Amino acid sequence: MKVRTRHLFSMAMSLSLLLLPIRVWACACCAHPGEYQINFVKPDAYKLSVMERMRLGTTAYLFTGEAEPDDAAKGLAHPADTYLLSGSLVGNAWKLTFRNGDESGTLNLALPAKMLRYAADIHDGRTKPGYPEPVLYKEWRFEGEVKGTGVFKAGITARTKYVLVFQGRGNSCDGAEDFTHWQLKITGKKADYSFYGELSAPLPEKQNERTSCSTVTAGRAHTATS
Repeated sequence: MKVRTRHLFSMAMSLSLLLLPIRVWACACCAHPGEYQINFVKPDAYKLSVMERMRLGTTAYLFTGEAEPDDAAKGLAHPADTYLLSGSLVGNAWKLTFRNGDESGTLNLALPAKMLRYAADIHDGRTKPGYPEPVLYKEWRFEGEVKGTGVFKAGITARTKYVLVFQGRGNSCDGAEDFTHWQLKITGKKADYSFYGELSAPLPEKQNERTSCSTVTAGRAHTATS
């Protein structure tokens, strides 16, 4: 009888140990009411794999507010309200090509050494279906120097800067599917203009990205339970 009891106890402990990492993994990405995260982080291998899956939509909108395009875009040749857009992360730079009729130009945005990651409960009542946890508003922000050709060339001088922001919603862990919109601001001695638009559906997830995500999540769980 003692042997059987000991055996059942051993099985119960083993099952608990097997289930524990699953529970920890699930909670590592859970968002909580009042959550607020903002920090500078390196664009490591996992974040690069997420960015490589991102695809900007085919339309870029010039931000004009109440102004006409010619008045809203300093340093942009023959500005228009909308542009055809193509581009993605190539190596360690975003290469974005804008086209309006026969005119076009490319912006090269080199990735900085650190990016700003922001995620917060904005208290709008939006929650994950079937769960009480809030859906966080999140941003990935990149800043650095920009190079330009074509319609951008005349306005790009030394130390002209860019700010590129990806916007989305999700839990405490980041994935390409979370981000749905982008904003781009160019400023310099001869340049001052902004674009915005949507992100297309991301490319399929690679197996190595799935592994990296699990590693990152496990690290978050370890930190939370240490």
